[in-house]
Amino acid sequence: MSANRTLLSLGLDDHDRLDAELGGGLPRGSIVLVEGDYGAGKSALSQRFSYGFCETGYTVTYLSTELAVGGFVEQMHSLSYDVVSHLLDERLLFLHANLDTGDSFSNENGRGRRRELLTQLMAADTMWESDVIVLDTFDAILRNDPTFEALVRQNDQRQAALDIISFFRDLTSCGKVVVLTVDPSTVDDEAIGPFRSIADVFLELQMIQVGNDVRRQISVKRFAGMGEQVGDTVGYSVRSGTGIVIESRSIA
Repeated sequence: MSANRTLLSLGLDDHDRLDAELGGGLPRGSIVLVEGDYGAGKSALSQRFSYGFCETGYTVTYLSTELAVGGFVEQMHSLSYDVVSHLLDERLLFLHANLDTGDSFSNENGRGRRRELLTQLMAADTMWESDVIVLDTFDAILRNDPTFEALVRQNDQRQAALDIISFFRDLTSCGKVVVLTVDPSTVDDEAIGPFRSIADVFLELQMIQVGNDVRRQISVKRFAGMGEQVGDTVGYSVRSGTGIVIESRSIA
């Protein structure tokens, strides 16, 4: 099989150079970890991935812990990623995990113990039918899952992570791509470590202070088929009305 057939193109070649900068797309059948602090651009990048995949003809499920559907459509529009047609044509399935109120994951009387979020998600067959599944933000799901929390308290984070990873691996064995965004400041290193270890693609979003400017860059920590440590960096910005813009300048 040729290399290009093993990649899912990110498309939008006439819009930005992201697809080219990442070597022609994301590997089919991969777990993609996008890690960065608050404000680094995790959601913008995962939204760019989602829109590009839809434009290229793939189906996408996007689960957000922060945005409801109205806010998602508005934010995508502000980035010039108009997803309404993709939502209507069911190429894009958007889901909102409402973690703030607990209503979405409580028992019948709404006041009891939170249900096991990850178990619920894994049982929601429809959301896993797409070619690409984006969980934004994955750390919020981990932090709000009582079973995962209990294992963390017992210092058994690795076992909790391995159970989830096994489920993801079943999906990727069918050629699907699973994209996880994580804010590392909100979860223990022991909890996120296993996901870093098994990710086929590991992208770390960094914010670099240069004078009065804050510049963003994607540090490619791992990319399947390109060796364990690539070390490449891609400068980028997020612009209203344009979306992700790849910067040609180098960052010292």
